[in-house]
Amino acid sequence: MSRGFKSLTNVDAAVAEFLSRIRHRPPAVEVPLSEALGRYLAEDVVAELDVPPFDRAAFDGYAVKSADTLGASRNNPVILRLVGSAGPGRPYGGRLNDGEAIEIATGAPLPEGADAVIPYEEVAERGSYIEVYRPVPRFYYVSRRGEDVARGELILRAGARLRPWDLGVLASLGVAKVSIYDVRAAVISTGDELVELGQEAGPGKIINSSRFVIEGMLREMGARPDYLGIVPDEEAAIAEAVSKALRDHDIAVTTGGVSVGGPDHTFSAVAKMAEWSVHGIAVRPGRPNSAAVVGGKPVVMLSGFPVAAVVGFEVFAKPAVLKMVGAKPEPTPKIRGRLTRRITTPINVRTYARVRVYSKGGAIYVEPLAVTGSGILSTLVRGNGVLIVPENREGFDEGDEVEVELLRAVEET
Repeated sequence: MSRGFKSLTNVDAAVAEFLSRIRHRPPAVEVPLSEALGRYLAEDVVAELDVPPFDRAAFDGYAVKSADTLGASRNNPVILRLVGSAGPGRPYGGRLNDGEAIEIATGAPLPEGADAVIPYEEVAERGSYIEVYRPVPRFYYVSRRGEDVARGELILRAGARLRPWDLGVLASLGVAKVSIYDVRAAVISTGDELVELGQEAGPGKIINSSRFVIEGMLREMGARPDYLGIVPDEEAAIAEAVSKALRDHDIAVTTGGVSVGGPDHTFSAVAKMAEWSVHGIAVRPGRPNSAAVVGGKPVVMLSGFPVAAVVGFEVFAKPAVLKMVGAKPEPTPKIRGRLTRRITTPINVRTYARVRVYSKGGAIYVEPLAVTGSGILSTLVRGNGVLIVPENREGFDEGDEVEVELLRAVEET
């Protein structure tokens, strides 16, 4: 009996075909703004009012009519009469007439008739009058109505992932609720060797740690994971679990049952119900990671080994979620540094090497932790970055400058 994959599918080709087959769109739900952080907008947001809603002072000083300051100089100051004051939430109640000024604080509404603000530093107060020493143009130190956001302006597009500052802008526009995609993700574990956290791990048993990795990665993406438990390593049981999961979820993510040399019950079960599937990709670690599309919905089948599962999630699950909500990938923090020792990788296989990035003597160094070992999850904790070796290279030499995707901050030594 032959073991292993007769051929491996190129990563980019597999992902492109996978995404092209996904037709499903998660349901849109309306949530309070306070619950929208990290979620994906299901519709465009257009401003229904101006921000700021009125002309306001952009500096502490005096609100004036710019025409009154024409010809002002140190030798020939313009004298204006002080008639009142204004502050944030405390506007001046009247209209500013020729030859008048009011004291005004930053953020306060500009009174009717005024069109400029002169800072304290550019005038001298003389009791109930001020002396203006220079002419100012219209809207000098004035934040105009709609200067930040104009009514009718497109603020955020559907598919945008809401960040804290987005919530601030939406709140300033009076938006109390937003429509977001409710991405429901089913997480299914397979493996007769697995026990749940808190249960006794007897001989030959291991704690199901991959579940927490996958759930965490889904939450970080703005999805809502639903753990459906451990399913026996049996094709019929896996098929039933996946079918049930897809009835109520937008994506199913499984771990286990997609091995290189042994039984691959998960892939066999899903492939029989899928309109498209791929098994065996040119990536290291994680060749067994697989993907399928069932009824237009994505099914991502990950290795039972944690590090390989993380790689498979990045390759298949993350772009699948982004495709369904119409979002673009977010930028990944990267840094360049000198490799402390050689990394050797197979040609035509994309390799994800765990590394430790540290600073010493003003230089950045990259120390490889592991290239092989798809189950050594601790390397992602001990390290703080991932070095991706492309398919067209057989590795990097010691001393090469390489680019690393950072998982945590650079260490100081």
